[in-house]
Amino acid sequence: MAGTPGAAATDRLGDDGVMSQPTFNPYGAVDLSALAARPAAGRPAAAPGAPGTGAPGASGGVVVDVTEADFQAVVVEQSMTVPVVIDFWADWCGPCKQLSPVLERLAGADEGRWLLAKIDVDANPRLGQAFQVQGIPAVFAVVKGQPIPLFQGALPEAQVRQYLDELLKVAEANGVTGRVAAAAAPPVVDEEPVIDPRYDEAYDAIERGDLDAAAAAYRAVLADDPSDADAQAGLGQVELMRRTQGVDPATARARAAEAPDDVAAQTAVADLDLLGGHVEDAFARLVDLVARSAGDDRDAARTHLVGLFELVGSDDERVARARTALANALF
Repeated sequence: MAGTPGAAATDRLGDDGVMSQPTFNPYGAVDLSALAARPAAGRPAAAPGAPGTGAPGASGGVVVDVTEADFQAVVVEQSMTVPVVIDFWADWCGPCKQLSPVLERLAGADEGRWLLAKIDVDANPRLGQAFQVQGIPAVFAVVKGQPIPLFQGALPEAQVRQYLDELLKVAEANGVTGRVAAAAAPPVVDEEPVIDPRYDEAYDAIERGDLDAAAAAYRAVLADDPSDADAQAGLGQVELMRRTQGVDPATARARAAEAPDDVAAQTAVADLDLLGGHVEDAFARLVDLVARSAGDDRDAARTHLVGLFELVGSDDERVARARTALANALF
């Protein structure tokens, strides 16, 4: 699920000092009421003030892992006193691995002025659907129970800082000025990891919508180090974005329904499914296509499916299941 560049927060304060609805919201309306107080079976919700399970040792308790079971207590209820920033991510998402450390570092530096809630969209698909997440990484905030879209994609730290500063101003204007009650936080280390500047080139290109330049930046990294997993993942994400850019989902799905054996039509919808987080649907569509096709069509469908496997990651259990299904379809 690649990040869609350019999705920024547009919430501003009205004349009465309260938050207005975004004038531009790429995610559509977000209704958190449907998620209120509905813990997953067998899993009690966390108590207010004791956020989630927390990321062990991460930023002194200002970074927490959140599930549907404790979303109400950790995010909605605590947003009444402290801004909550939500980081939607997944293990297979390369850009997520670049953005999450930035958010965690900034959460630690701000010493509890806001809470970072990390949500794995694969493990908590209903939360992703509630926020209408179209691509990851996707970052939202919640203030007084109201969701605010911030941005999508792995932005440079300086830009992330700007969004957070604006969020804190909005929160303060609305009386949300509390702090996360955290245990003793480890000292904030000013040193940042050395990152190949070509990654910044790729992120900047994605942000301005220049996917060709982003792909070129990732390929430059891979030319020097073909085993760079982050560059491989980043290039795969960009290629997926290029294939789906400008594609109308309704038209693509109608075409696929009319031509079930058309490889181009079926792979286009599989790409859209993967981009939208429907990983198993994408895999199943192409496995079925492989099973009923032959010759060049079968090889093209198989090759595309293997490419999607690589994008999601070989350690994902859904990939393992789909590989078995593919082997059965082939043999």
